[in-house]
Amino acid sequence: MNAPTAPAMAKPASDAAVVKGGPTIGQRLTSMMPLIALAALLAALSIADPDFLTQRSLTAVVRTSAPLVVLAAGATLVVLCGGIDLSIAALASLSTVLFAMWLPDLGGMTTLAVIAAAGTIGAIQGIAHVMLRIPSFIVTLGGMSIFSAVALVISDAGPIRVVDRDATKWLTQYVGGYVPMAFAVALIVVASISIVLKVTPLQSYLTATGYSESAARLAGTPVDRVKVGAFTVSSACAGLAAVMLVSRNYSGSPTMADNLLLPAVAAIVVGGTAITGGHGSVWRSLVGALVITLLRVGLPIVGVPSAYEQILYGAIIVVAVALTLDRSKVLIIK
Repeated sequence: MNAPTAPAMAKPASDAAVVKGGPTIGQRLTSMMPLIALAALLAALSIADPDFLTQRSLTAVVRTSAPLVVLAAGATLVVLCGGIDLSIAALASLSTVLFAMWLPDLGGMTTLAVIAAAGTIGAIQGIAHVMLRIPSFIVTLGGMSIFSAVALVISDAGPIRVVDRDATKWLTQYVGGYVPMAFAVALIVVASISIVLKVTPLQSYLTATGYSESAARLAGTPVDRVKVGAFTVSSACAGLAAVMLVSRNYSGSPTMADNLLLPAVAAIVVGGTAITGGHGSVWRSLVGALVITLLRVGLPIVGVPSAYEQILYGAIIVVAVALTLDRSKVLIIK
């Protein structure tokens, strides 16, 4: 008897219900929650500040969201295959330092060099995860500590000013005079990842691995290569996000992106990607990143001190995970 394919073996009962009777109203609402939350936030902020829905304000919001969108899009791939990447923010901070240090020698090639270096670091983390059988949580937690320490050491624990602004000037331009180039690049990244997943077997590989890694291996899915690839893309996106941050701050700093870790995780789960893997998309993370950015921008508008941001992110993550968690995996979650 031939072994059933990984998706068939690993498909949750809820999916079977959808096939038999179609999605329920509750399931439809859950899938639409990110868009509903985005629309509700826009409406609330426009009521609190009638000037919020101006072109200037909305342009500032999408420009601010660009690094977060890129970080969340890359890390979504790791989550889809059942892992998590806690090192993206620290790696982005390290990448800003590397960019500032390499720019005088590499010039216009610095952006590609930083993205390539970050991607290589991610591949090393992925290899350590699959070869040594160390949980992704532990590997990336250790990576986060290492990257933060290295960034502090090579930068002498201070910011490095970027004098040559021409290398990142293109990210400060506007497409059509309205759309910030940084956000346009973020959209291109999301679209490119989505297209590659759709036109190749990678989409089924990721979801099969996320649903059940053991079943995916039995079905012949190259699980280890898929995981290493996911970590590589996630870290490469962290490198690109770092370049966006440098273009906005004109410096590299060992802590520049550290405050983006919780927002990135929140963006992924708010977008509807299951933290247990196997369900979600980078487009959902894009919407989630916009929701989180609106929250960050909107808190001061409604008079909430920025010190409460971390509390809000923690609450959002817990609620979003509760809504998207695959209950069939609860017994194996530690």
